[in-house]
Amino acid sequence: MSASLFIDKHLDLLSKERDAEIGRTSLIFSKCGPKLLEQKGLALNGLGVASIGVGLGNKTLIELERPSAYHTVTTLPPHTFRPGDLASIEENHVVPTRQSRKSIKSTDASGRDKTMPTASQVSDSRIVIAVDPSHSDLSDFELPERCRVLKLANSITYDRMEGALRQLKGLIGSPTLSETGVPMRSRLIEVLLGLAMPSRGPTVHSMTFFDNSLNDSQKTAVMFALESVEVACIHGPPGTGKTHTLIEIIRQLTSITPVNPTALRLLICGASNLSVDNILERLLALPAPSHGPRLRVTRIGHPARVIAHEGALNATLETQADRSDQAALVRDVKVELETILNVLSGKGKGAKTPRGLERKKMWEEVRELRKESRRRERGVVSTVLQGSQVVLSTCHSSGGHQLHNQEFDVVIIDEATQALEAVCWIPIFKAKKLILAGDPKQLPPTVLSLRGHVSLDQYSPASNVDVLTSTLGNGDPLPRPNEAPGADDSENEPGPGNPSGSVIEADNVPGARAFGSEAAQSFCYRGLTLPRTLELTMFERLEIMYGPAIKKMLTVQYRMHTKIAEFPSKTMYGSMLTTHPSVATHLLRQLPNVVVSSEEDAQEILGTPVVFFDTAGCEYFERLEGDSDEGSRCNENEATIVKQWVATLVAMGVNPSQIAIITPYQAQVSLLTSLLRSTHGPELEIGTVDGMQGREKEAVIISLVRSNDKREVGFLKEERRLNVAMTRARRHLCVVGDSSTVQHGSKYLKDWLIWLEENADVRYAGLD
Repeated sequence: MSASLFIDKHLDLLSKERDAEIGRTSLIFSKCGPKLLEQKGLALNGLGVASIGVGLGNKTLIELERPSAYHTVTTLPPHTFRPGDLASIEENHVVPTRQSRKSIKSTDASGRDKTMPTASQVSDSRIVIAVDPSHSDLSDFELPERCRVLKLANSITYDRMEGALRQLKGLIGSPTLSETGVPMRSRLIEVLLGLAMPSRGPTVHSMTFFDNSLNDSQKTAVMFALESVEVACIHGPPGTGKTHTLIEIIRQLTSITPVNPTALRLLICGASNLSVDNILERLLALPAPSHGPRLRVTRIGHPARVIAHEGALNATLETQADRSDQAALVRDVKVELETILNVLSGKGKGAKTPRGLERKKMWEEVRELRKESRRRERGVVSTVLQGSQVVLSTCHSSGGHQLHNQEFDVVIIDEATQALEAVCWIPIFKAKKLILAGDPKQLPPTVLSLRGHVSLDQYSPASNVDVLTSTLGNGDPLPRPNEAPGADDSENEPGPGNPSGSVIEADNVPGARAFGSEAAQSFCYRGLTLPRTLELTMFERLEIMYGPAIKKMLTVQYRMHTKIAEFPSKTMYGSMLTTHPSVATHLLRQLPNVVVSSEEDAQEILGTPVVFFDTAGCEYFERLEGDSDEGSRCNENEATIVKQWVATLVAMGVNPSQIAIITPYQAQVSLLTSLLRSTHGPELEIGTVDGMQGREKEAVIISLVRSNDKREVGFLKEERRLNVAMTRARRHLCVVGDSSTVQHGSKYLKDWLIWLEENADVRYAGLD
């Protein structure tokens, strides 16, 4: 299969995904009134303008709040707005109306968004909307006294992903070398597309680590990342210290050592703001070096946890640019801009909005001031970034204008197994080397269009490869990523230089430098994989294409009790996970806040790592919410069991903040929230699996929900979803479910139920 065909397939899948997101948003907005939209977290109603300012990139910053004149509570209601989300500001209509002229949004001829306003900052009481200065309708806009903000489909991300893929296709179609002999595409790009084999630098036999607490698998992963010339994958199962390992890699790459003779410049990206902020906080917490300056770090975008870590705010590009020596030159222009904008919006002195020629003249002045501000600001931003050794952003944000023409030695992408491959290409063009970190055995990227042609009951991505077949091969499924390919495998996919589809050893590829004598024995090339869905990530694809030698896995976990980790280790990680002695036997009874009334209670409740409430035979049937089979499901009887168990744990001193309740269905989340929130407060976390990925709690309760005569299990078929749920617990895991239904969902579920029967404290519901 050619690289061009591979890119074309991705472009087609991206187009379908964009249409699915736009279609879903349009459907919601067409059927929902303002109050229902706010209940769904897609709108904030009854807002007023608190202030208008000018931010980085000359964007107009509109700060909105709930005015005390109209609201008894000024804090914002629960919502789904996050920094970077696209938004529309409209007049606050009581009932839906046609599009108002006073709505800040813009679409092109196809109906897709162009320069949409975005949520810039979000706090408990205010939301700041950033409006691009190139917005065509801004000069005619008058902010109403009362307005609302609507969350829209984010087309900017799709534009950047498609742009990256089209740029990639252009490079593939060009000659390898220019007329002057300069490479047209990097060796990294060729390796990622299977046009060249990965190579490896000198073997690192020994090195000095900054963090002496690293275990052997972490040290091996660090050395592997340093030895790899083009690409390295770090597989970090739950609790194995993936971020800890990445911090060591960053310190090694940015320092001059015998292993790394030149301090390199790094771009650190993540699939989400939280993953980027997690690395940022770790970097800011590093001790000052014994000699030399601190690591110069800049965060592009608005950290999602600024309040939790004040240093994160100081690390932002906006703050650093504002505090630079040249900032005063830009500040003078911005003050003048803000003054005029406030007058135009009716927020200036006297609150008299100018009209006619006066208004037109003021907007002409605004445009001139913006040109001057942009010119000065570009110089300030360039100075700040050039002085930064480590730049952090989401993969999407790395395609913004701030990093235009910026080059790096290495790009590191965290949570790479939760990111679409297309979004990973955005930062890859800016570096010569790539390090991917993630866990393909946890939740994949969210793909809306997948639900359009594969029903949830039929789709079971136990492995991303289970749903992938090449259209050019014999149609058989590709092997799972963790299966080492054998030299006699005759069903491998064809690829460049491999028309027969046979395994190609590294040493047999012209111009390829093998991974080393030991690694070369298992290193092979299987050709590009043509994906059926966007769920196949770059991390997984590289493992399929080059075999297990492309990655190193962390094998010591520091989170779970040995018994809790046993089943995930056996079924998802080839029994390779070991438990660190510091957590191997820890239980709830060892928490300093628990109260042991009797030794019997302490052992039965606080001394049991795994509990299973089996509802088989109780007729605790699920209930469908919604008008079709695609509606969400809940189970009132299971919710009652969960409520009682939470009450039992809390009565014995376990804090609600140490407990999480996880369920696959949003309807069950809503039901449990209504039953428990008033008693235990917001500290008790109740949510779906997706919201808990990357998190952990001392005690986790899983409500499986599904119980029916048809033995249908829906979401529970997704092995990775359950793997995430059961690996969030540190000291105690409680499962509530109907074994007679769940065991028929898949072999994985059947094995899990057998394991629970043999290893958990099984309690049969309905006997009390």
